[in-house]
Amino acid sequence: MKHIFLVFLILCSNFALAEDKAISAIFSTEGVDGTIILKSLRGDKTITHNDARASRRFASASTFKIFNTLIAVQENVVSLSGTAFRWDGKTHDFPDWNRDQTLESAFKVSCVWCYQEIAKQVGEETYRRYLALARYGALSNVADSTTFWLDGSFTVSAVEQVALLKKIYLRELPFRDDAYDALKRVMLAEQTDSYKLYAKTGWAGRMNPQIGWYVGYVETSDDVWFFAINLTLRSETDLGLRQQITKAVLRAERIIP
Repeated sequence: MKHIFLVFLILCSNFALAEDKAISAIFSTEGVDGTIILKSLRGDKTITHNDARASRRFASASTFKIFNTLIAVQENVVSLSGTAFRWDGKTHDFPDWNRDQTLESAFKVSCVWCYQEIAKQVGEETYRRYLALARYGALSNVADSTTFWLDGSFTVSAVEQVALLKKIYLRELPFRDDAYDALKRVMLAEQTDSYKLYAKTGWAGRMNPQIGWYVGYVETSDDVWFFAINLTLRSETDLGLRQQITKAVLRAERIIP
């Protein structure tokens, strides 16, 4: 009986090693340094590439819009219907920002000025309170309360990103249902017959080196998988690798077809 159990453990170890090699090959093929974590809700299984980096904190960039959206709705500083943000006519680098925005459009085009309007109304003290409640990331001395998630004042690890996503999915944090509902609606990035993908990108373009993020979760017929990837970007042309590598890993793990 002991022999059978040992063989089973060896087979499991070899399978895990093969899976790790498959994920490593995906990163190697693209020639980028990074980490990815996948965590199952129901199976309690975690898959990690580059453990050391997974626990290392980086500027959150626009992935903070996930938590920021919950706070904005909870604090009643944003409208859930119709126009939530009025464009002041100032021209921004990204054409999609140069118009009035709903909460959903602001999230999907990652409209910085929209979320800066939220930050002005929420304030640093309130942010610190929510961050402490969620045990999410680290906020150092803040020079500007409207850019702290972009300038490196707030940092977070891939491990912490996944932990937050799980808490949000299970509604374990002190937010109203309408805040959770609004966030889930705006986070929906892709829907097929076999899965739904909820996610947010992030690009810490002010950092040296630049860091790219993609965090979220995938709902399948029999499980929910939370994920977080961050990459060291060589240039802006690497931005597409955030989603590309994530999708490749999800397919390698047979989470999506």
